[in-house]
Amino acid sequence: MQVCVIDGRGGGLGCRLVAGLRAVLGPDCQIVALGTNVAAADAMKQAGAAQVAAGPQAIARKVPTVDVIVASLNMVLPGAMLGEVTPEMVQAILAAKAKKVLLPLNRAQVEIVGTEDRTLDMLIARSLLRVGALVRAACQA
Repeated sequence: MQVCVIDGRGGGLGCRLVAGLRAVLGPDCQIVALGTNVAAADAMKQAGAAQVAAGPQAIARKVPTVDVIVASLNMVLPGAMLGEVTPEMVQAILAAKAKKVLLPLNRAQVEIVGTEDRTLDMLIARSLLRVGALVRAACQA
């Protein structure tokens, strides 16, 4: 099972997600880190990702092959993250057959109705629980 974390800018969120997934899923689950840039990819590698790649082309090539994608809502908003999120990346992520676990974080003034205000720590914890449940269900199938 391959779980993919996608992040940009400095990779702070991705770094925390990779470390959390490593703790929740253990060493047997392969965590793939995809950064919109090299800094984000390097941060996620240091957090324990098994495979790392950076850039729009790498993201577009890799996301069709993974089982679960974990990222912020920004990753499906073209132009987000100060322009780092390209339309090609968004299209590849949305077209991927993988289950997508998106944290409702964004600075593009998109409001998700039905989500309460939660801290980043709460959102990360909830996403880790969800990915853990998805991986366990897939392993039992």
